[in-house]
Amino acid sequence: MKALVIGGTRNLGPSIVENLVAMGCQTSVFHRGVTQAAFGPEVERLYGDRRSEAQLGAAIGGRDFDVVVDTTLYTGPDAEITARVLSGRVGRYVALSTGQVYLVRIGAKRPFRENDYEGPVMPRPEDPDLPSWRYGIEKRAAEDAMRDAGFPAIWLRMPMVNSERDPYGRIAEYLARLRDGGPILVPEGPHLGLRHLYGEDAVAAVCYAAAGHVAINTAWNLSQDEELSLDEFLRLLATLDGRDLRTAAVPRQTLEERGLLPMCSPFSGQWMSALDNAKWKTAFGWRFVGPDVYLPKLVEHYAANPRPPEGYGQRAKELALLPPTS
Repeated sequence: MKALVIGGTRNLGPSIVENLVAMGCQTSVFHRGVTQAAFGPEVERLYGDRRSEAQLGAAIGGRDFDVVVDTTLYTGPDAEITARVLSGRVGRYVALSTGQVYLVRIGAKRPFRENDYEGPVMPRPEDPDLPSWRYGIEKRAAEDAMRDAGFPAIWLRMPMVNSERDPYGRIAEYLARLRDGGPILVPEGPHLGLRHLYGEDAVAAVCYAAAGHVAINTAWNLSQDEELSLDEFLRLLATLDGRDLRTAAVPRQTLEERGLLPMCSPFSGQWMSALDNAKWKTAFGWRFVGPDVYLPKLVEHYAANPRPPEGYGQRAKELALLPPTS
């Protein structure tokens, strides 16, 4: 089986490539060359910018593929380019999408189901919500463009993915603050429930679809079963790391004005999806692991790789918001 991975060098990408190779696929990876990954010599590397039809076409050349896994499709124009370049040369196309395609839907209720996709979408909001709204709108445009082109696509919609290769280091941000003994700053008021997905489950589902077990022209939600409150999550994380949990509630506007969100509490966002996974589980007899299984792995990983996460550099600004101790 001939496979092409578009992107493939960050987060889930390297594991997807490794699994395709282990499945016996003749695997090529197309990316810009900005982020390198330690693929073996059996992986063909193709370089270029997917936003350029000329570059994508030149890199692909006369190849055709049984399956394409697209980890970096974000906009309608990019989808149109990809569909034109690969038209008639792909057996099935597995695209990583997002639960935010539901968040921009007017009237959709959590947890979102696949049939919540169709319907009117939110108008353009004012900042600070604009980037999150745009992400959901552009991901919908990508899905719609592929569908309009009659491309043999399978859409895997995911919430936040917790993995050892998370480029945002969200779990690491919380662990760093637990380990310095100071409180974790969280916005005042209610928080969305956390219903995430473990990276290994995401990779397994992608490769299952790539292997031909999932019908084309379909969309599927992937998600863990459990939904935790932020407090439940933080208590579990603190217990696993052997730490005492201390939190301090600060007005959201204050945290935003000082540029402390999302890093001070990455799971306090107002644009996190919660997905109903029943369709995938029923169709394939699938079991998703929960945070009680994968969080110990992530705690162990970050203990063995103790590099301060990017957002921890602002820790002094966070602590300066707290009243002085007597």
